[in-house]
Amino acid sequence: MISIALIWGVVVALCSILWLALGIRRRQLGEPPVENGFIPYLGCALQFGANPLQFLRSRQKKHGHIFTCKIAGQYIHFLCDPFSYHSVIRQGRHLDWMKFHFATSAKAFGHDSFDPRHGHTTENLHHTFLKTLQGGALPSLIETMMGHLQDVLLKSDTLSHSKDQWQVDGIFAFCYKVMFESGYLTLFGKELGEDKSQARQSAQKALVLNALENFKEFDKIFPALVAGLPIHVFKSAYSARENLAKTMYAENLSKRQNMSDLISMRMILNDSLSTFNDVSKARTHVALLWASQANTLPATFWSLFYMIRSPDAMKAAQQEVQKVLEESGLTTNLRDSTLNLTRDQLDKLPIMDSIIKEAMRLSSASLNVRIAKENFLLQLDNQEAYHIRKDDVIALYPPLLHYDPEIYEDPYEYKFDRFLDNKGQEKNIFYRNGRRLRYFYMPFGSGVTKCPGRFFAVYEIKQFLTLMLSFFDMELLDPAARVPPLDQSRAGLGVLQPTYDVDFRYKLKADH
Repeated sequence: MISIALIWGVVVALCSILWLALGIRRRQLGEPPVENGFIPYLGCALQFGANPLQFLRSRQKKHGHIFTCKIAGQYIHFLCDPFSYHSVIRQGRHLDWMKFHFATSAKAFGHDSFDPRHGHTTENLHHTFLKTLQGGALPSLIETMMGHLQDVLLKSDTLSHSKDQWQVDGIFAFCYKVMFESGYLTLFGKELGEDKSQARQSAQKALVLNALENFKEFDKIFPALVAGLPIHVFKSAYSARENLAKTMYAENLSKRQNMSDLISMRMILNDSLSTFNDVSKARTHVALLWASQANTLPATFWSLFYMIRSPDAMKAAQQEVQKVLEESGLTTNLRDSTLNLTRDQLDKLPIMDSIIKEAMRLSSASLNVRIAKENFLLQLDNQEAYHIRKDDVIALYPPLLHYDPEIYEDPYEYKFDRFLDNKGQEKNIFYRNGRRLRYFYMPFGSGVTKCPGRFFAVYEIKQFLTLMLSFFDMELLDPAARVPPLDQSRAGLGVLQPTYDVDFRYKLKADH
């Protein structure tokens, strides 16, 4: 027993020596300050994960505007000076944004790599997104989404509502049901076309509800997948992902009508420009479903929650919506034709824009990541320069901006008109220390890594809020309800979810 214990002691000692010798980075001349952490491989991961903003602020105070932390085996250079963000964003020659994003998608969703350098596809995925989610593609998406939202809110059995009786629900649960079903049908169409028979409508509803439950189950463990854990550890989540994929095989998608151009084009490009097998093709569609929903759903929650919680915000938004409807000659009578707000009309809602922006400022935590292609010298705005090693990560963490009291007065307070100027129009000029900022609001990423679906996502939320204000009376069940804390387990992945739901009640307006 003694000899076995001695052997194990020697092994542990040797491993510790090897880790000290090989697992710790030594700062070289001209490099940012470095923290290796005390835990092999994990480094500073636990401290960062517990409270990313607090962790980064404490290191910024200690080291300055740029420093290096070892997190889960990766050395990450955090840049905290907003005036130097452009120094990173313009470094396309030295920095690779695709490597991290494509690798993360392949790891989480199980499809072959989207990266053309790996030989599985020659599709320029970013170009496909821009072509089908922006510009001329938006009006059709907006019109389709508006129709589905009204069907779900007012005409289907997804919700219970009446003019005489209040209905109670959690705001997050409510937004999840309405936005998921509407967004799912907008992108993937209706499998049963326009057949209005009761049986077919019930089958369509069951399909969407099943997709929603599978989505929830998979989404719960998504942060763990990004952190590197294999999905097979999570049997129910793996089954959920595969169940979603089964509904998205080409043979199933080909039966659907009114699919978005995004999905239709991706089906064609999957067949013509890739060597993906049928399983991999289906999983790429699951990735698109997740990308379309995972941030839009919590962003909708925070927008609705903060608007209801602020009487001034709800009153101002109500008046703005009513003005646009009157100017457009539109009515909100359920017996009349479907309400159809166009892109131009939605653009005339600056108060609504500010309500959404302020909610996202307080809840978004996207980590903007780029990987060094080679050793290079990073020049910062303050004339400092630092050597960056090949394969290291450079990261921008927007909450450092969004909660900076020198940029936003009372940064932890919700102010629905924070993004409005003194004329009630969009405010896009912000300062820090008397100097105008180029980057002050970054919930969707930066540069070429900006979410290509960001415009449609905001229009979706505006449509939803507009319909809620037009057709429903609503209020918090507890008028003094506190703001639920953010779920920090998803920090770095986008808009954070609430740690618990908040109940509200709603009913159809009396004149409907």
